[in-house]
Amino acid sequence: MDPLKLQQMLGQAKQMQEEMQQKLSRSIVEASSGGGAVTVKMNGKKEVLKVTIDPAAVSSLSGSAADVEMLEDLITAAFNEAGRRAEDLLKSSMQGMLGGLNLPPGLF
Repeated sequence: MDPLKLQQMLGQAKQMQEEMQQKLSRSIVEASSGGGAVTVKMNGKKEVLKVTIDPAAVSSLSGSAADVEMLEDLITAAFNEAGRRAEDLLKSSMQGMLGGLNLPPGLF
């Protein structure tokens, strides 16, 4: 194996990684729960950009623990779904970028 070619390949891999990080930071996923009562926007790097809670969801809270728990569950569900969507975005981006390399299945 030629060390010069290996160095070039590593340089290309680093450039691809930087491009992927930039793409993921610009990509946005959104998920909601409770019929839109809670919405979470996240970028492809799983950084939360915005959380929106419908004022009606808050005004309906009577102070009971059950109401608070329901709102907490809606927030958790929206975060989890946004995280899954960001993960799917990452996987599809990786497959597209690495598709031509004939890597073993399941590696990424």
